[in-house]
Amino acid sequence: MPDFFPFIPGSETSRTARQHASDSSPLLGRFRAVPRTSHRQRSSQHLRGLLAAGGGRGSVHVGYGALVTASLDSESDDGGSDYYDSDEDDDHWWDRAARAVGRNVRDLWVAPRQGAVRKVVESWWRRWGMLVFLPAGLAVAWCAIPFPQYPLNPDDSDRNPGSQRDHRAPGHGSARVQVNFWFFLFVYYGFYNLTALIWITKVFNLYSLNWWPSTLGFPLTVSMIAMLSIAAPIPVYMVPELNFLTIHNTAWISWTFIIMAMPVAIAFCIMMLHERHLGLRQSLSDTQRIFTSSWWTGEPDSVSSRPNRRRAGLSSSSFDPDSILQTSPPARGRIPAVVRRNWLPASFVRFVWFCLALTVGLLAYLIGEAYAEIYLRTLPHNNLETIVYVYSWVVTVHLLDALTGWILGASEGERVGSYPLSWIFKLYFMLTYQTYVRALYARLRSPTQFIMLQILSSSSLIILVPITMSSTYHRILGFLGLTTQSYASYQKLRIRDVFIRFLAENVSMLTFLGSILVLHFGANKDVYPYFAFDETGDERSYDFGLTFYASGITWACELIAGIVLRGLIRWIYGVNASVEGKLDLAVWPELLPTSVAVMLHVLQNMLFSIIRLHFH
Repeated sequence: MPDFFPFIPGSETSRTARQHASDSSPLLGRFRAVPRTSHRQRSSQHLRGLLAAGGGRGSVHVGYGALVTASLDSESDDGGSDYYDSDEDDDHWWDRAARAVGRNVRDLWVAPRQGAVRKVVESWWRRWGMLVFLPAGLAVAWCAIPFPQYPLNPDDSDRNPGSQRDHRAPGHGSARVQVNFWFFLFVYYGFYNLTALIWITKVFNLYSLNWWPSTLGFPLTVSMIAMLSIAAPIPVYMVPELNFLTIHNTAWISWTFIIMAMPVAIAFCIMMLHERHLGLRQSLSDTQRIFTSSWWTGEPDSVSSRPNRRRAGLSSSSFDPDSILQTSPPARGRIPAVVRRNWLPASFVRFVWFCLALTVGLLAYLIGEAYAEIYLRTLPHNNLETIVYVYSWVVTVHLLDALTGWILGASEGERVGSYPLSWIFKLYFMLTYQTYVRALYARLRSPTQFIMLQILSSSSLIILVPITMSSTYHRILGFLGLTTQSYASYQKLRIRDVFIRFLAENVSMLTFLGSILVLHFGANKDVYPYFAFDETGDERSYDFGLTFYASGITWACELIAGIVLRGLIRWIYGVNASVEGKLDLAVWPELLPTSVAVMLHVLQNMLFSIIRLHFH
């Protein structure tokens, strides 16, 4: 099977690591990411040539960017020779095309290579194609697959506004047709859950840990979970007394939450079964075990002491196998050795923090669905209520984002301490916020509401972001104890956030506009009454033209605001957000497929939250 988790451990003690390790080269999982170097890359003349060509220009850390570019150039020159043979010119064009497709799938999605990813992200149109148009196109195609539909019984209680089964306000749209349950389960919901499992798998990939049991392997384990995600809802549908659960979107999203939590639970159980939370990384020798209770009890013990220190004499309490081994008072200049039977290694503690970050991220699904439910139940809204709803959601998402960012960290010793994971979760929360704001646009009733939201968003972006990047603001945060990072590392994170916000805005708006078109004019119009925009003659009714064209103008304003913001940052601070984003994607190639997976799943959440389910 393909290597889903390629990883080469590094060493913090190597000369290369000591030479380049700094806050600017964050941790990748449990190891620091240091560019691989060769005799060609160590040439100062080659590095100067790269800088002159603009390879690292515009980066926060120009020298680091140059080293990365040199490493990628070397890989591009050296790699790829194993894909070809001397007889390739004699092959048919379809054979060469098949090999090229297989090579791209492997190098970009299964086992990403730095050279292949760099070729994709170095040009803006390829970067947009992979990170904006690809996830948006997949999400729109997913919701556009025609549902088998059946007429709705006029006497059905779901159509009766006074029925207690009518759980949706008119703003969401009443059910208009019945849909085929099996098509929904195996095609629509099945692909939704599959994307969720891919995202969780790719996140574990960034953490450099397999979540599945080695005895079963990845294909069998993920297939079993996928079959469970499909099989469990069938009894709920078959039992008439439980049918009311199937028409609630929140129930389906909650089940997906459980499915996504399974890999986390499996990985935690594997760690506990292997006793990764106990013992030493290297077992004690027989001589060392003489001075521990394990010599008599036969149980493994762990030592927490400084290396290369002589052990002092044992006290009488050490012969109690249930007690903590204490040493006698040490002589001056000696450090006592403490032997404990229970000791949590740093790797296990880091994994617990990682699981907590995943849990917080998954809870955002349920919280977002609750927000959408509250908003749709209380329609219509005036301008003030719309602003309060939007910015209460903004505050909620940013609080969850801040909590997850604190858990993950981006520097060594900060709980998980993984820059790539913090990158992905920042994208996840930024896109989660954007998708719910986009869905809100379909229920705005006047251009004034669009204008007010856009003025608040663009002005706050252009004014606040450059201020928060200043050294004065960084010193204030340090004085308040809110950051311990150097200014260069702090500035790097702020630039990264600008690049991520740009991706989230564009992919969410492109998906929103595409979904409006295919759901308003396509075969699933009655399945998504949220985008029907029926003409009722009511002056307060929602309008397709207003929503589509005002959203398009809003997108143009966001593009202009993004260009102005990046121009201000480059003018004031001399750094380029696009260069920083490209370097991140090239240094950590696994970010590319993980970003596409998380984008697709969050975009699916936006569309899944507004579908109207009433099964045949």
